[in-house]
Amino acid sequence: MKKKFTPPEVCPVCGEGVPRNARACPECGADELSGWKDDAYTYDGLGLPNEDFDYDEFVAREFKGPPKPNLRGIWIATAVLLLLVSLLALLRSQ
Repeated sequence: MKKKFTPPEVCPVCGEGVPRNARACPECGADELSGWKDDAYTYDGLGLPNEDFDYDEFVAREFKGPPKPNLRGIWIATAVLLLLVSLLALLRSQ
């Protein structure tokens, strides 16, 4: 004989209220097979990080972006090239 399951008052997946005899959450569709457990009443569904979570380290790791290229060599080569072109133009004008 199958055990009668009573849904939780609040969905442990999305946090919305669940009607008394509902077979699934009307908001997210979670049900006994996909997300409701016998201990659903003890789970708050927030999924907050642990106490030792370092927010600054998380932001630095997640949003550091790609490394910036080192353009110093390109600027030096451009300056040398401009000096040579200017010198060549000056010599041709004389």
